Amino acid sequence: MSGIEFIPFGQSERPPRARWLAPLSVVLGSSVTLIPIVATVPMLPPFGLMMLLGWRMIRGDSMRVWAPVPLGFFDDLVSGQPLGSAMLLWTLCVLAIDVLDTRLVWRDFWQDWLIATGAVGFCLIAGRLIAAPFGAHVDTALLFQILAAAAFMPVIFRLCAWLDRDTKKA
Repeated sequence: MSGIEFIPFGQSERPPRARWLAPLSVVLGSSVTLIPIVATVPMLPPFGLMMLLGWRMIRGDSMRVWAPVPLGFFDDLVSGQPLGSAMLLWTLCVLAIDVLDTRLVWRDFWQDWLIATGAVGFCLIAGRLIAAPFGAHVDTALLFQILAAAAFMPVIFRLCAWLDRDTKKA
């Protein structure tokens, strides 16, 4: 027999390691909020959401379509947001990216960066509208979080690509 391996239609050539590694990295990203950092203004971006978007942009088949629901539930439990807010907002972001994937023929790095930053900004602003009263002055902190997320997105993309590397040598 030859060294050619038959891969059924619709299945990935990559090893199934990303099936457990992607959700685990999102859970670890959400757990970053547990690190005790003393700050007067919350500037820490939502690393769980950023890891989810990084995996979705780098490798779209790494998670199932329903994966943002349990991952968002875990993030709600860890971050202290109202239960269901991350579940809803993360799912809306992933579905919006799926719709954009059907409309765009190809994407480059800049488009990925813009889409992911817009999704993080949407989730932060919508989460603020859900969790904080309108009289609260948290808009400056929200802007800092969006800027920090925009600055960290290339690092998150690189980290997701590094975690997705092939372990076997050709």
